[in-house]
Amino acid sequence: MSKRIRFFLGHLLISLAIALLVTYLIFCVWYPQPLDKALEVGFIFMMMLVIDVILGPLLGLLVYQEGKKTLKMDLSIIILIQVAALGYGMYSIAQARPVWIVFNHDRFELVRKNEIKTENIMKAKSQYQQPTLLQPQFVAVKQAIDPQEQQIEQMSAMLNGISLAQYPERYIALNQVKTQIQDQARDLSQLKQWNDETIIQAIINKYPQANGWLPLETYGLAMVILVNKESAEVIKIVDLRPWH
Repeated sequence: MSKRIRFFLGHLLISLAIALLVTYLIFCVWYPQPLDKALEVGFIFMMMLVIDVILGPLLGLLVYQEGKKTLKMDLSIIILIQVAALGYGMYSIAQARPVWIVFNHDRFELVRKNEIKTENIMKAKSQYQQPTLLQPQFVAVKQAIDPQEQQIEQMSAMLNGISLAQYPERYIALNQVKTQIQDQARDLSQLKQWNDETIIQAIINKYPQANGWLPLETYGLAMVILVNKESAEVIKIVDLRPWH
């Protein structure tokens, strides 16, 4: 086997190994299913994969010529392009990853890292000051006590396009809003308005402890969170539509 082919195979295997690690991090940790679909991370990932796993090794194969004076420089440039593309892609994906899933009034809202409002971050409880490096965490918004103030905040959020769910200083543990979750949980039968009954039944069969649901609002595709009404426990985020 020639040095050229050995280099190509080695380059390809290393690129594949890195791609597998990146795939696990993105789809199993940062964007667990079905959040990868909700936030459409697949397109950026595929672009990154094409550059790092396909184009990089192929370019290395094309420029590799034994005895070529500029061979080391050419290969170094190709590898640097790969590293730069990987770094930029991972940075973009990391900044847009979901970090909090926040119960707010009558629904859950997904908050990405680059959407967090940090102006008063020091007023937040210590556990909410730093976004997670792992899977997104469930929390809730502490609502204003005065109903009129609640209404003002909700109207302000609608007008400004900034939700209370983006302010960590308002976060509280999910178990502190157990009653609100129970009150707002909707009947599973309502899902039939926007989803195929066969798909709904298949999902319910997988999660028999779920007897209610709440919407999960995202800046991409809205999802459904299955809950247990009696315990107010979150069961699973599922790929169903909560509205048209």
